[in-house]
Amino acid sequence: MRGFNSEIEHKGVRIHIQTQDKGKKAHYIESIVYASGKVLASRKTYYTSFLHHPDLEAKTQEIVKTQHSRIVEEVSAGQFDHLLRSEEKP
Repeated sequence: MRGFNSEIEHKGVRIHIQTQDKGKKAHYIESIVYASGKVLASRKTYYTSFLHHPDLEAKTQEIVKTQHSRIVEEVSAGQFDHLLRSEEKP
């Protein structure tokens, strides 16, 4: 399973974002957003429509990279702030 991990500081809170391809048996890419060891959110993107793509591995890596980048942008934009515990909020 290949993927990306990012740690970003957002409004004084360290946020960890993990995105990975869960494998050919699962057929999805999952991103999980953590703060203080707590899962804030997760996102799954199924790629069953690409299973017969001639270069499935390259296609899934493209999806992993795009999904991870979007979630990093969303965290930075404050779209997950409402999920932070009160002691974590700025």
